Amino acid sequence: MTDADLQVFPMPRTDPLLPPPGYAALRQGPPCKVRLPLGSEPWLLTRHADVRAALADPRLSADSRNPDLPRVVPLPPGPSRVSFLRMDDPEHGVLRRMLTPEFTLRKIQEQRPGIRKTVDALLDAIDRGSPPVDFIDAFALPLPSLVICTMLGVPYADHDFFQAQSKIIASGTDSPQEIAAAYGELSAYLDRLSAEKARTPGDDLLSQVAGRYVTSGELSVEELSSMARLLLVAGHDTTANMIGLAVLTLLRNPDQLEALRRDPGLMRSAVDELLRYLSVSQSGMVRVAVDELVIGGQRIAKGEGVVFALPSANHDEAAFPHAERLDIRRDASSHVAFGHGIHQCLGKSLARVEMETALSALIERFPDLRLAVPFDELSFRFDSFVYGLYELPLSW
Repeated sequence: MTDADLQVFPMPRTDPLLPPPGYAALRQGPPCKVRLPLGSEPWLLTRHADVRAALADPRLSADSRNPDLPRVVPLPPGPSRVSFLRMDDPEHGVLRRMLTPEFTLRKIQEQRPGIRKTVDALLDAIDRGSPPVDFIDAFALPLPSLVICTMLGVPYADHDFFQAQSKIIASGTDSPQEIAAAYGELSAYLDRLSAEKARTPGDDLLSQVAGRYVTSGELSVEELSSMARLLLVAGHDTTANMIGLAVLTLLRNPDQLEALRRDPGLMRSAVDELLRYLSVSQSGMVRVAVDELVIGGQRIAKGEGVVFALPSANHDEAAFPHAERLDIRRDASSHVAFGHGIHQCLGKSLARVEMETALSALIERFPDLRLAVPFDELSFRFDSFVYGLYELPLSW
């Protein structure tokens, strides 16, 4: 295959709720090279086993300061602070471990009553209105924003500002200039908030980290602010889009929705199956080889890039038979929607609890929930890094 024959990644979808069909053919062979929109030509991994093995391999670096790292989207304008998500060990591990105590399963389970309170308040507001309602704007976007506000210790008076800037960053419809401006304003706000937490800590997440590490000199205020921004951006956009798409997917699979209504105990496996089925990180994780290695029978040289098609891996028939079918009773716990290895999403337990709480309350509260427009009229975020819906009009 010549350079001119390389397929462009990410590939186009034909069914809005399924991965691009072109991945199925690629999974039949070893990794192949693709061309990214910015011009680089990394190796594409599409098979579940290859993706899990590669994400756990220390010979593949996530360090964004490596000039050979392939990029799916351009760097944002202005000075950039590297988060630990874009670092390798041991640097990555030192910073990640500072946050780990705040994201243990026990800690996140303690958040469940507060998350349910936020969910109920949003559903109350929907119920007081008249259908139809845009579920994305009224629920899916504000829920993760309000939850992370509480965790980070954002003063209640600042919630509206925090949510407004988050919405612009996650919208996909605002101009690059507007998104950059919102990103800058939010970063400046988090700088001020982090400095305040270091001076006068409370009992929130930022205060706990500041009290342990900023006061000791192990962490700077700027690094604490970068952590806060990572938690916001990584957790807000993905969870918001997952909630919206999950509701739509259940409405499109009424047998699965009815099974959940009859047996709420299926919610945990249903959330994992929805995470697998939808895999909203559609543009791929990227890595660069810092040493030669072989993946799926393909030799990858030092300095070559690698990109992961997570939706493809999660629809690999070798790992998930009848992968195109939503089955909430399936054991989908080996999915890679949260990544894998040392960089696996730190907030995965929080995302699961938010989804479980949101879907349980919604199904219980609105038994007659339905689409307010034909499915063909829905607008999807086909070109966004995180896949989702722009709007989801619902009636009840």
